[in-house]
Amino acid sequence: MAITLPDDTTKQLVASIKRYVAENLDQEIGDLQAGLFLEFALKEIGPSVYNHAIGEARVFFEARVGDLEGACFEREFAYWQQPSRNRSKR
Repeated sequence: MAITLPDDTTKQLVASIKRYVAENLDQEIGDLQAGLFLEFALKEIGPSVYNHAIGEARVFFEARVGDLEGACFEREFAYWQQPSRNRSKR
């Protein structure tokens, strides 16, 4: 599954990459170089980050689904098991 980003996000990331390189590597790069680096990062690094995030989400949701019975369970036929003060006496 290829990771694709909206155009606005891509533009912001290209600008961020250019700024990072300028401030931390003391070099100026253009949109083309920053875009190529972004493409590399999405293809090479992106899947690892994506898979890790999906794995963590799966563990989170499995834990919640595993507790559904405890969280979404109502005891049946409980009327006669309640103390008599809750029922009117005749």
